Amino acid sequence: MRKMMTAAAVAVMTASAATGASAWEPTKPVEIVVAAGAGGASDQMARMMQAAIQKNNLMKAPVVVSLKGGASGAEALIYMKSSEGDPNKVLIAYSLIYMLPLSAKIPFNWRELTPVSVMAFDQFVLWDNVDGPKTVKEFIDAAKASKDGPFKMGGTGSKREDQVLTVGIEKKTGAKFSYLPYKSGGEAATQLVGKHTESNVNNPSENLEVWRANQVRALCVFDSERISYKTKVTDTQSWNDVPTCKEQGLDLTYLMLRAMFLPGKVTPEQVAFYEDLFKKITETPEYKDYMEKQALKPAFITGKEMVKFLEKDDAENTALMTEAGFVAK
Repeated sequence: MRKMMTAAAVAVMTASAATGASAWEPTKPVEIVVAAGAGGASDQMARMMQAAIQKNNLMKAPVVVSLKGGASGAEALIYMKSSEGDPNKVLIAYSLIYMLPLSAKIPFNWRELTPVSVMAFDQFVLWDNVDGPKTVKEFIDAAKASKDGPFKMGGTGSKREDQVLTVGIEKKTGAKFSYLPYKSGGEAATQLVGKHTESNVNNPSENLEVWRANQVRALCVFDSERISYKTKVTDTQSWNDVPTCKEQGLDLTYLMLRAMFLPGKVTPEQVAFYEDLFKKITETPEYKDYMEKQALKPAFITGKEMVKFLEKDDAENTALMTEAGFVAK
């Protein structure tokens, strides 16, 4: 009997140790912090995660989405920085965490937060009007030969991903562009349809409807591999039919992370809870449907591998920003 009791005690202790890393869970509302305004990509992702958690009963505590897009997203970064030790706030982060501190010189470093997981990547596409050049080579040749001044490249915001990509195209090809920042990818798409610009580098979802309507052309995707989705979007093409820019002779790649961060100084048990939660989200129908509809690249990276990725991604973004002359003195 004594041996049986001892064995039972060991079993309980072993089970407790195995589950201890995720024993903590929130007891009050969890705030998903969005460093942008309503309706943008980060807001849409936050709403998807909120719905996935609720519909699949992944967490007892309720989820609220908090939009903090003031000062181009700096509001959200400073808010998270000032929330040390609070495990009820999670930030949806993207390349803003590298670029904004460089361009606006705000006192923020992503290392002050706690990385939890990379959830997906945005792939960017070079677009022109359907009446414009049909290949990347034709497009670059036309840009170089333009007698009406530089081709106009529409984008979202200044000194951010779209403008960095535009500078990258210039440096790779020798073509010159006049970059025009708009308030949203949707506005950049409208300007391209109306031929007020010659091109943009919107991500897939921002040009989806005008591509489907055969008003714009997807020239190439800035990734080392094609977008994976093979369901037809237009009458003749799926996302997978769009070649990479490298295939078209433009050797330029850029991916934008979609990642989750907790404030600094949270506990390992709290990090483990959210790692498990976000992993479960990636397995839900809501996540899978969202990935395909937005043509995002699914991913799930945590722990040391995530930190290793962030260090590399930070260095690459810093190099691009520096080369483009976008780093504030």
